[in-house]
Amino acid sequence: MDNLGTPKSTSLSKSLLDMRNDSDELGANLAPVKNRSYVSGDKTVSLNYMTIPEMFSETVSKFGPREAAYFAQTGKRLTYYDLDREVDDLASGFLALGLTKGDRIGIWSPNRLEWLLTQFATARIGLILVNINPAYRLSELEYALNKVECKALVTAEQFKTSNYLEMINTLAPELNSCAPGRLVSKKLPHLKIVIRAGADKSNGMFNFEEITKLGGPAQQLRLDSISQSLSPDDPINIQFTSGTTGTPKGATLSHFNIVNNARFCVMAQGFSEMDRMCIPVPLYHCFGMVLGTLGCVSKGAAMVFPGEGFEPGKTLETVSNEKCTALYGVPTMFVAMLEHSDFGKYSYSELRTGIMAGAPCPVEVMKKVVSQMNMSEVTIAYGMTETSPISFQSSANDSFERRVATVGRIHPHVEVKIVDEDGGIVPVGDKGELWTRGYSVMHGYWNDAEKTRESIAEGGWMRTGDLAVIDAEGYCSIVGRLKDMIIRGGENIYPREIEEFLYRHSKIQEVQVFGIPHERLGEEVCAWIVLQSGETATEDEIREFCEGQITHFKIPKHIRFKTELPMTVTGKPQKFVMRDEMSNELG
Repeated sequence: MDNLGTPKSTSLSKSLLDMRNDSDELGANLAPVKNRSYVSGDKTVSLNYMTIPEMFSETVSKFGPREAAYFAQTGKRLTYYDLDREVDDLASGFLALGLTKGDRIGIWSPNRLEWLLTQFATARIGLILVNINPAYRLSELEYALNKVECKALVTAEQFKTSNYLEMINTLAPELNSCAPGRLVSKKLPHLKIVIRAGADKSNGMFNFEEITKLGGPAQQLRLDSISQSLSPDDPINIQFTSGTTGTPKGATLSHFNIVNNARFCVMAQGFSEMDRMCIPVPLYHCFGMVLGTLGCVSKGAAMVFPGEGFEPGKTLETVSNEKCTALYGVPTMFVAMLEHSDFGKYSYSELRTGIMAGAPCPVEVMKKVVSQMNMSEVTIAYGMTETSPISFQSSANDSFERRVATVGRIHPHVEVKIVDEDGGIVPVGDKGELWTRGYSVMHGYWNDAEKTRESIAEGGWMRTGDLAVIDAEGYCSIVGRLKDMIIRGGENIYPREIEEFLYRHSKIQEVQVFGIPHERLGEEVCAWIVLQSGETATEDEIREFCEGQITHFKIPKHIRFKTELPMTVTGKPQKFVMRDEMSNELG
């Protein structure tokens, strides 16, 4: 956006954490001016106008022998030299398959080595990586692959209760009779190549290891010239966000977007090549793949993956055994770790920092994280996928109250204003919608110009949909949501998406979905349903209709059947009335 074209910077002389202690350098930038709810981030820290392969190459040249990644579940360790070699082998294999710059390639997998290699191998040759939620079911997978016209898909065999290979074969039964790489599917017309993890063979699919050996000298020799031809402004990643219109939207991010956001987030934690980051958060989110993997690569730090998905006991064990200095998670993950029966068995003496994001953090949880997990410099962060993702982040020097009541202060090279319904900037301390702009704002939603125009206002301002307040010192508090998004355990859930799916049920006449408070998860999903005349249904029947079709955390926890729904005089549903009544009913 505004900062595209910024010259490539030299290395930073001191961390953002250090500079936040220097009020002369940053104070004027981070506090509102003239009682207006507008703040602008520090610009003394340069933006890097570079691609992911350029950043990766610099790190390999500086820190090649240092450990880059460790996967606790398999015991696999890689130095940056190892990772570089394996990334190039995979990138060469992609070239041998005929994939070229701009092709979309999906990754459907929990946290494992194949994810990490695919992330950097696609960036190496300009393929656009499409993050697919590991919890997706049939209708969601079909929509995502077709929306962005994925030509290839890298998939795990399964994860928890999801059998990925079975679902792919359900959508594309033609795999059973085609040669690998030759798929012609009725339901997935753009998908040609399916690459599966594991040693077992599947009809119509390549094995992942097979692809890493497919490229020869000709492909290897092409890698550097392809990487050099890439622009930092090229789209390199598509991440699906739940849609208020009933379908997910593909937020499209560039090298420039995510390279710089990753850098600034780890700078706020005082990161260096000596750090070891434990990453239990999913890689399909910006939290894992931008703030986690890219953040580590930007500094030459080690990435430590405790498992394919979050398990509190395994995460604690890995933090202790691997002497991790940083840990990421949403508040519910930290609660689960603190309350785990094995918590006292492990040492947290090396832990220092990390990020807690995705939902507000209770004061008592923050106190325990600092005192019992030794994370004295833990930071709170706020953002959204469409802004790469972080716009605000707290400092290690902020008080407990600041860290739990606010999301910190503005990130470098980012602007934020709080506006009223007419788009005017509100006074300091007043509530309004948070708008942000700068290098971090996405290119747009893939193949959806209308939704892009609705989300990005004139001047490049991204409408977040969040209600916020900025105080006189520039600290931001998120106080509500302009739209009816539900946040359950750090997952953003848009009611309209679930409503549109439930309307497919032949017995349902009207449905409204909303969130109600939950002590541990933040919110739970609730649905009020009006059935067609003469029809009867049970809660279990509605949940069974959802099973296997929409992600498990979107399936309503509470379902009530009503004869009518509360509406305004103009016919708009009053979700606040439903929410209050349901909360009262459940106590």
